Amino acid sequence: MSTHSAMLPLLSKDAFSLNRHRALFAEYAISSNGFLPENAPLAELSDPYYGPWESLIAELPGSIENRTVRDKVDRLPLLSADHLSTVVEWRRAYVILAFIAHGYIWGGDMPSEVLPPSITVPLLRASGRLGLPPVATFASLNLWNFRSSNPTLGFADLDSLHALHTITGTEDESWFLMVSVAIEAQGAYMIPAMLDALDAAKEGDFAAVAHALREMARCIGRIAALLERMDDRCRPAVFYHRVRPLLAGSWNMADAGLPRGVFFDEGHGRGAWRQLRGGSNGQSSLIQFIDLVLGVEHTSCGNDTATAAKTEPPATAATMLSPSRSSNCPRGRGEGFHAEVRAYMPDPHRRFLDHVSRIRPGGIRQAIADLRAAAAGKAENYSPGGANPIAPGELTQLQEAFQAATRAMAALRNKHLQIVARYIIVPARQPPPPAVCPMGSAGGNVSTGVVNLATASWRKTAAAAAAAAEAKDGKLYSAELDLLKLTGTGGTALLPFLKQARDETFRAGEMV
Repeated sequence: MSTHSAMLPLLSKDAFSLNRHRALFAEYAISSNGFLPENAPLAELSDPYYGPWESLIAELPGSIENRTVRDKVDRLPLLSADHLSTVVEWRRAYVILAFIAHGYIWGGDMPSEVLPPSITVPLLRASGRLGLPPVATFASLNLWNFRSSNPTLGFADLDSLHALHTITGTEDESWFLMVSVAIEAQGAYMIPAMLDALDAAKEGDFAAVAHALREMARCIGRIAALLERMDDRCRPAVFYHRVRPLLAGSWNMADAGLPRGVFFDEGHGRGAWRQLRGGSNGQSSLIQFIDLVLGVEHTSCGNDTATAAKTEPPATAATMLSPSRSSNCPRGRGEGFHAEVRAYMPDPHRRFLDHVSRIRPGGIRQAIADLRAAAAGKAENYSPGGANPIAPGELTQLQEAFQAATRAMAALRNKHLQIVARYIIVPARQPPPPAVCPMGSAGGNVSTGVVNLATASWRKTAAAAAAAAEAKDGKLYSAELDLLKLTGTGGTALLPFLKQARDETFRAGEMV
């Protein structure tokens, strides 16, 4: 076990109250590793029929780098998905095809607006079977895309995790993806524990709820320690200029060269234009689970950049953890970012979150609010689960435990803001280093005319700097930077987004 692992005790599966929830977890595809599978994902489709897919994914980073990926995909036979049978095979197919799709779309000087039938047709089959959109998601990039060199240590042991596939072939990308996998595994402990806490709240056992909240705070602290290790093996310039552009989606990507999204060509004159979010940690079911249990309500809009820039002070970071949407969202899209992004989660996990939201609407925050109202005599005949009203001292302990959990979650989001500042905001103001993005590489070099998410952001920044220099007004440059439409891989406006999610998490704790 590494030094880091020794410093970060891993929670044992023995601590899980799995038996009590076994039937529920089976229904919603939850394992002792949480939203990760029980065992490491399938590393290869054994049927030789799918050899062309396996060969292409194995050489994908090199094919993108030397600009041959589109030629290879165009020569790829249209393979039927009928030979896939088990769920792990469908997941494997989805991972392969999503990676290849992104390589095809973004692996050239200009993005491709058309995805050919050899990828479109089986990708639509696989994504439909799994209840996911036909694009790289948190599931394809993280949940089903890892292996462990030492499974006995558990999937929360970051040093033993490796991505099955990356789009750049870099250790930086693998490490970036695996940090999220380790976080999912570390957070798995909270799922059965907090389901027990919700039940305890209904039954009036608030000492058990307070204990679970204190355990949640400690577990979130362990997650934060894993997130802090991002710098160990992932360089900001590599992530921003090489990895991030290739994992972008097609929604809100007009500046990056996809004003209409991508046309999914199904052959024989059939197909459709689609605008889809790319992979994002906002698609983590674990983060939404924590918010639901705590009762954190988000009102921020994930897309209204101009409005947000006018109403929010300058932020130091942007997208990776879960954000949300507001009443300022564009007309017809105000259903809330959390509800919308659930469409990018595996269907069983999406249904699980719906189930959790019905157990105790408003989560533990609302339960405490009801208790306070009862204690103040504002709720007649209030008696949770038939129990006597809570004693003042017990209520104080419950409130303190809840605040500890919400503050731990707010602190986690704050750490994420700091990471995004280093990995997105700072690199966005700098041209790609030649050592990171050689002339003509898929990462993009502004001087070659490459168009992608990174070069689009750099051109905006450069234009703002030029305007400021001409006006000799540093305030203009600062204001222009605040209004930049820096966009995440999921198509989300960056600067004010996570700051508000963090603040909303903190306020939830202060409301009780």
